[in-house]
Amino acid sequence: MGKKRDIHVVPHSDFGWATRREGSVKVSSRHRTQGAAIEKARGTAKEAHVEVVIHRPNGRIRDSDSYGNDPNPPKDRKH
Repeated sequence: MGKKRDIHVVPHSDFGWATRREGSVKVSSRHRTQGAAIEKARGTAKEAHVEVVIHRPNGRIRDSDSYGNDPNPPKDRKH
């Protein structure tokens, strides 16, 4: 199995919000709102079975959701 490359939703200085694969310098997609970026990231993460990491405007991590095949997943206490 290849290296896991999570998808991050990050602030984008020129456009608002962007999605970026972990370890990549370039953004995958740009969006005017964080909500639109999260929707795109979730769809891509479900297909790739990876995690979505959502950042705040200051760059700190706000939340994360896993869409991978974890044989022993933790209980989701947020939803």
